[in-house]
Amino acid sequence: MVPEAYRPSWEASVKTAQMADALGFEAALAYARWKGYILGQPAHPSGVVLDPFTWCAGIAQATRNMTVIATSHAPTLHPITAAKQSATIDIISGGRFALNVVGGWNKPELEMFGAPLAEHDARYDHLQEWLEVIQRLWREPEEFDFDGRFFKVARGSSMPKPLQQPGPPIINAGGSDRGQRFACEFADVCFLILRSEDTAQIATQIAEYKQMARRDYGREVQVWTYAYCVQRATRAEAEEYLHHYSVVHEDTASLDAWIAGVGSQTKIFSSPEATAAARRRFAAGAGGSGLVGTAEDIAARLDQLSAAGLDGVLLTWVDFEDGLDRFAEVMPLLEARGLRAPVAF
Repeated sequence: MVPEAYRPSWEASVKTAQMADALGFEAALAYARWKGYILGQPAHPSGVVLDPFTWCAGIAQATRNMTVIATSHAPTLHPITAAKQSATIDIISGGRFALNVVGGWNKPELEMFGAPLAEHDARYDHLQEWLEVIQRLWREPEEFDFDGRFFKVARGSSMPKPLQQPGPPIINAGGSDRGQRFACEFADVCFLILRSEDTAQIATQIAEYKQMARRDYGREVQVWTYAYCVQRATRAEAEEYLHHYSVVHEDTASLDAWIAGVGSQTKIFSSPEATAAARRRFAAGAGGSGLVGTAEDIAARLDQLSAAGLDGVLLTWVDFEDGLDRFAEVMPLLEARGLRAPVAF
């Protein structure tokens, strides 16, 4: 791991969030991690993560325009608590909150909560009930009873309600068939891992996702992906730095643990080739696709992804402050291509 790699801290969070807000980014997402990938090493960087709900409440006060997105693994938080915290942040932010819901996959992490990892599809059944309780608490003015397989709620209510009605947007990343169906039925934004870098294949993957939502659930959804950004003055410099941090200085222990955990607990790796590709992407940027090159290269690639039907991209950098500073060159190029409207505060 290179020394300039981002380390979570409140000071760094505020600085980079305010930089992103000033540049016109639409949202900042706080991921959830309760235990790192390396067992027996609690101080390993993979497990040093600020609480996402608390982070969102604070960042909402430090910014003016962008949405704050909290990630929650359903087995780690009761839905009544999640509903109240979400509504509170939505009020604090003036209606700038969204919730990224996850069924849970990190076995040691869930066992720490006394919540043994359930079978893959059962985790989505649990997540569905969890989300239903939350959304009813957001929407319903009167008390209600809920008698589910996983949750029992007697005279449930939660006040005050979130500003956004019928509730804050829901985000979910479903990779398996069951996961995709959950996202299409319940999420407003569906995250996917692109199976290919070929634009035509990407367009097909996105179209299939949106068609499933439309055909099977009568819903229109947005489809986003996740990308690591390596921007330099020349493409050669960008590729050299990518190799430097992801190959020469790879975090081998984290890579091994992440691949083993995700591979055994999810269904997103369909072949050894897919696993090897995921390992390379994780080393480069936590499993995302690559935006590598000059500002113009990155703008051109985002243009291609937009033309393929993608609605949004969650970006990450090795060094967030440096990355955002460089990305300021990309924003006007996106405006010139008609991909963004000029920022107006």
